[in-house]
Amino acid sequence: MPRLAIGLEYDGTPFCGWQRQGHARSIQAEVEAALSRVADAPLSVAAAGRTDAGVHAIGQVAHFDTLAVRPLHAWLRGANSLLPPEISLAWVQPVGDFFDARRSAIARTYHYLILNQVARPALHRQRASWVRGELDVAAMQAAAPALLGEHDFSAFRAAACQARSPMRALHKLEIRRAGPCISVECRASGFLHHMVRNIVGSLLRIGRGESPPGWLAEVLASRDRRAAGMTAPATGLYLGRVHYPPALGIPAPPPFMAGDLWP
Repeated sequence: MPRLAIGLEYDGTPFCGWQRQGHARSIQAEVEAALSRVADAPLSVAAAGRTDAGVHAIGQVAHFDTLAVRPLHAWLRGANSLLPPEISLAWVQPVGDFFDARRSAIARTYHYLILNQVARPALHRQRASWVRGELDVAAMQAAAPALLGEHDFSAFRAAACQARSPMRALHKLEIRRAGPCISVECRASGFLHHMVRNIVGSLLRIGRGESPPGWLAEVLASRDRRAAGMTAPATGLYLGRVHYPPALGIPAPPPFMAGDLWP
């Protein structure tokens, strides 16, 4: 059966997350409903990552199988005309039946946005995590290299995580500031449940001056979730890009620019 891949962006605020749930709106259910109407037949969609409630995406990738024959622009325009305004398809393209949005991925990049200012935000209250007190970004940057490389990330793993192994290879952890906006970029071969949000929560503790930069390495070595910082709110988290081998020809999303989110 022919297989198509799609790229999506979405505002996760009104949804219970990617995965279909019987009791609440999910992104998966909305996408499947729209594509099924275009195909005039029911279909199911599998994503590269099951983002949690309130988490956003800039470069989510998914695939589906269908016998329906439609021009690619018909899939794109038709689905977007049926999707709610918080979800949009960026592209559609045919792929081989060997392609799997999740299993074919070789890395993922997440971005976490922090709005560091005294006043409570209104326009961006669901697009970034608000921190009132001044954060020491230099201290957060000094701490970050301790997590790079392959490690046991049990200290940053949610209790409900179902991954078989806590070992992950973190390739990139960069913290940048532009005015009131602080962005944390994480790229890894894969992530544990709440791993990015738990890393950010620990970095925030360092930024507030509650722990020194060297504390982050101690947390990692402890392999104890109780030793780490809080789980940062979902509102600041974005699935930025799912990375695939270049030979697969999967389009990359535009470069993520935190400043683009602010007026």
